[in-house]
Amino acid sequence: MRAVLSKAPGGPDTLVVEEVMDPRPMKGEVVIDVKAVGINFPDTLIIEDKYQFKPQRPFSPGGEVAGVVEAIGEGVTSVRKGDRVIAVPGWGGLVERLAVPATSVIKIPDGMDFPTAAALIMTYGTSYYALKDRAQLKAGESLLVLGAAGGVGIAAVELGKAMGARVVAAASTNDKVQFALEAGADDGLIYPSGKMDKAAQKELSGELKLASGRDGPDVVYDGVGGDYCEPALRSMDWNGRYLVVGFPAGIPSLPLNLTLLKSVSVIGVFWGAAVARDPAGHAANMTDLFQFWSEGKIRPRISRTYPLERAHEAIQALGDRSVMGKVVVTVDA
Repeated sequence: MRAVLSKAPGGPDTLVVEEVMDPRPMKGEVVIDVKAVGINFPDTLIIEDKYQFKPQRPFSPGGEVAGVVEAIGEGVTSVRKGDRVIAVPGWGGLVERLAVPATSVIKIPDGMDFPTAAALIMTYGTSYYALKDRAQLKAGESLLVLGAAGGVGIAAVELGKAMGARVVAAASTNDKVQFALEAGADDGLIYPSGKMDKAAQKELSGELKLASGRDGPDVVYDGVGGDYCEPALRSMDWNGRYLVVGFPAGIPSLPLNLTLLKSVSVIGVFWGAAVARDPAGHAANMTDLFQFWSEGKIRPRISRTYPLERAHEAIQALGDRSVMGKVVVTVDA
């Protein structure tokens, strides 16, 4: 079978497509005939050894897959051959066939196609866990989403609306803000690109607060980091919850005195670890997400698709931060 492999640390141009042995299911495993692979920001990091996990090489990137169960290992009763499923292996997904623990697969609802399924579980799973379990977002509250046009950002916009919040979408260009507004955001704000001095940060903080309502946002969903962290924190309302999701703009230094003055909670969001620690909670959240999808409240927005042999272009596009919504690689065996 074909596999996209990282053989040495480097950018997307270092990836190669090679023939490798087909997997066989071990006890408790299933083999998925992969049909679609969702590409996410960790894929840009893991191939450069900049992610918190460093797989032994050669390995394939690709953290979420959708496909059909092709083979079943000993002791597996939860799924059958031919079932349409999704899984989040973390890496290893940019292949034609993949062995995963049977306990990690979830059946796809009828009517959901493979690209949609591959674009849903990681971004919407992360954002729903963040908003529901970590921030305990309530109907009527104000939610500010930084990086609102990215994969997790646009998911947070849709989910915030589905949960009854007033959503303000912040992004770096007018096109990205418009993209978020079309996804349901109530208001939008363009923030500066690149480094900001203290004066620019203070100005941005005032704009974020004004857009979020008189008292500022109750919840900030920060999937950007960098110089945007402090302005967003300064804009927050009393007893606000600041969600730390990602750092494509860099890891910020947080002025902790602001958390004291505003009684703000800073909350880390590590969805992958939460799934491993609480599989029952993850399953319940996925049930909610499938229900939101069936009701038309969420819709993965796939902006680009690539074939397996061009997977490096998919990862490059995400790394350039020019993509709005999700990027998906389709696999034709």
